[in-house]
Amino acid sequence: MRIIELIDVYKTYPQAGGAHTVLHGVSLRVEAGEFVAICGPSGNGKTTLLNLIGGIDHPSRGRILVAGAELSRLNDKQLTAWRGERLGIVFQAFQLLPALSLLQNVSLPMEFLGRLNKTQRQQRARQLLADVGLQDAMHRLPSQVSGGQQQRAAVARALANDPPLIIADEPTGNLDPANAQVIFDLFGQLSAQGKTLALVTHNLELAAAASRRIELRDGRIHSDSAARAA
Repeated sequence: MRIIELIDVYKTYPQAGGAHTVLHGVSLRVEAGEFVAICGPSGNGKTTLLNLIGGIDHPSRGRILVAGAELSRLNDKQLTAWRGERLGIVFQAFQLLPALSLLQNVSLPMEFLGRLNKTQRQQRARQLLADVGLQDAMHRLPSQVSGGQQQRAAVARALANDPPLIIADEPTGNLDPANAQVIFDLFGQLSAQGKTLALVTHNLELAAAASRRIELRDGRIHSDSAARAA
């Protein structure tokens, strides 16, 4: 089953002196259950590509179909509902709400989706935080825990509504080697559970752990291969 399909996608931004095209005719297919690492030098369109897959940005041309929806056909309200149900996002800078505890941060996506009552949300959030080793820190604020703990909480939050697809932008970029390894292990477990993962990374070890590696240069896919065979 295909979960991501991009067809001849371009992304252009206006700027002084003329438009700047970041993605040039990108076509990509990702099947359900794949673990894909998107690699390449900085400034070559990796984050833009991930934002398009997540519906955070919109293409200038081309079609994007993700997790059962053609994103260009969704209005803002529909896109927000789709994202809450079908997609988990892990940001490099964590983006946890600073005034909320880790438990509250993980509960919030479930509250927005509205499927579970408060008790059920609390129970699931507690379990997710325990799964990432944060059962003793769940009542702390993000500022009261380490960067590695914040990133683990961000992974738990991304899993709150049990989405089929997880996307992550440099999820180990701000972490020391020990905490990066914890994140490697978490993504490996998610892949083994059948989640589809699409990660932007400069980390060669994380890229090698993926089942497939895509090299993006100058806004174009230059290679697309099995990561372990590369």
